[in-house]
Amino acid sequence: MAGGVVRILDGNTFVVCDERGDIEASPTEPTGLFSFDMRFISSWVLTINGQRLNSLSVDDLQYFQSRFFLVPGTGTVYIDAKLSVIRERAVGNGFHEELTILNHLDEPVDLEVRVDAASDFADLFEVKDALKKLGTYATRVEDGKLHLAYQRETFQRETVISASAPATLDERGLTFNVRLEPHATWTTDLDVVTSEAGAGGTYARPKYERGRKRARPNMEHSLEKWIADAPRLECDLGSLKSTYRRSLVDLAALRFSPPVAGGNSLPAAGLPWFMTMFGRDSIFTSLQTLPFTPELAATTLRALGDWQGSRRDDFRDEDPGRILHEMRYGEMAAFEERPHSPYYGAVDATPLYVVLLDEYERWTGDRKLVRDLEFEARAALNWIDEYADLMGNGYISYKRRNETTGLENQSWKDSWNSIAYSDGRLPDFPRATCELQGYAYDAKVRGARLARHVWNDPPYAERLEREAADLKRRFNRDFWLPDRGYFALALDADGSQVDALASNIGLLLWSGVVDPTKAKSVVAHLMGPRLYSGWGVRTMAEGEGRYNPIGYHLGTVWPFDNSFIAWGLRRYGYKDEAARIASDILDAAVLFDGRLPEAFGGYERSLTKYPVQYPTACSPQAWSTGAPLLLLRTMLGLEPIGDHLIVDPALPASIGHLELLDIPGRWGRIDAFGRGRVVVEARGATPRKSARGTGRKG
Repeated sequence: MAGGVVRILDGNTFVVCDERGDIEASPTEPTGLFSFDMRFISSWVLTINGQRLNSLSVDDLQYFQSRFFLVPGTGTVYIDAKLSVIRERAVGNGFHEELTILNHLDEPVDLEVRVDAASDFADLFEVKDALKKLGTYATRVEDGKLHLAYQRETFQRETVISASAPATLDERGLTFNVRLEPHATWTTDLDVVTSEAGAGGTYARPKYERGRKRARPNMEHSLEKWIADAPRLECDLGSLKSTYRRSLVDLAALRFSPPVAGGNSLPAAGLPWFMTMFGRDSIFTSLQTLPFTPELAATTLRALGDWQGSRRDDFRDEDPGRILHEMRYGEMAAFEERPHSPYYGAVDATPLYVVLLDEYERWTGDRKLVRDLEFEARAALNWIDEYADLMGNGYISYKRRNETTGLENQSWKDSWNSIAYSDGRLPDFPRATCELQGYAYDAKVRGARLARHVWNDPPYAERLEREAADLKRRFNRDFWLPDRGYFALALDADGSQVDALASNIGLLLWSGVVDPTKAKSVVAHLMGPRLYSGWGVRTMAEGEGRYNPIGYHLGTVWPFDNSFIAWGLRRYGYKDEAARIASDILDAAVLFDGRLPEAFGGYERSLTKYPVQYPTACSPQAWSTGAPLLLLRTMLGLEPIGDHLIVDPALPASIGHLELLDIPGRWGRIDAFGRGRVVVEARGATPRKSARGTGRKG
């Protein structure tokens, strides 16, 4: 590919191309036009008189729209172009491209403008794993349109390409013969339409096709409304304001509307590989964004509840009450060559579902949704004890039942080598990682609150509270490493403590399962030189047998992980440590132009002037996009108590003052303020209610 990669997305559809706007299949990058896990365009190459073009610049107009400025190649290091070309592409249910050519000469020119187009209709798993197709292809020209089609039994997909200017069409693309007068301009509109039912099926209508020129301003208005509806940030750190806006825009871009959601959106996991519904990722992102865009959480809860497991299915690792891990809509899922229709191979999403449901009600006061989802929440809580205790020791553990394509590690660190002993050995299965027990504890505590105050079932609440207290007691006994001063990463199949030091202990603070007497030692390890890089907490500590600063879960820094660790530090009263994490992660965001990637290198900060990029990190990625929002919450110390919002700011030295205005919640809208290291105030403007109790501690 020429130059860098350009990514344009809109919900269920995205395009990955080069800086010329061209698409060429690549073994290392999922280039193409994708919709619902299938590539509908694998080649889209523009030439003029048989010549490829050179990129001058790319304007990222919006997340769904880019403009490419090009010139024909000259074959030399000097560019004295007589023509220039502008391609403006807007993605949404396919894509619309306006192609404009400008003649800068004092004489006319004759041009052959060619767009070569093709589709391999590759499933996203086939792109990732370089697998061959099993169906048949067909190409035809009909009614002035180029039809590219694929069929495998009843599975049919089609791409239809058309242009506004007269063109000669063949099975490989479109040709325009253009005579361009002196200083004149020639333009054509190109529309790419996708169908998930093949020829004669229902076609997705592009949002920007010819005759729908108002769609683009409407999308821009929708984006501005999305930003305007979120709280307004004011502070003396300009880079933080830029990062905040970038996060809101990327959240808008990552909104995904699954078929069961009735047009409402939840956060997709990330571009390019994970533009779909993920249980864990959607839940974590919804938790991060609750004070800003609570509607994402509502859709996440409803959609995941709709797909909650209802039976035992070893192929999909499904159990009754289990929340899905990943949902795919492509060919390989349809033919059960992958279990993702949906796949349930995650053990954290189910307790986290209850955590999100409770946190959502605490913020919004929406008891109707909690009542609507009572069955789903009870089923999730039942799953913890009935199906997740594989070792019979009262702890959540996991072992995949699909040995061919299922995930080995079903916690958030799901790479094969992420759970290890200090000397690098891998434990046997089942494995019970420590943070899963924290989630189970938190789910029971929160489920008890909902049972008592919403479902009107005090006996059930009392039972859950007893179980939570017992779990906390046992956990602090069985996972604690007294000679190390931190919790074991996991329990092995034989009950042995897996002793590697990893960031998972920070998520224990967030869940509240840590005895207060042990918290100080845990915090010292989190902020110590082995785990803390200066940019954030590493996923695994330096010196561990499998430590690698650019290993996926073996020493990289994950912004999402750090945002929840900071939240946990605030819960236990460690305000300064939480502020330091916030400051360092936000420093990294500046160096990534406001967009935090999925992960970055865990090298010591003194060794690098900037965080080292992880080579295949998703960007944008939902829970990294949500990290700055959760860090804002932790810096301001925002906690809902009844119908009031408690504000207890603790800002890093880099921020003199911080204001978050119009925070939505059960209180209506409210403003929160912080200045330096001093608690200032929280106030609501008429007719908003005022917050109170600004001195609440973690």
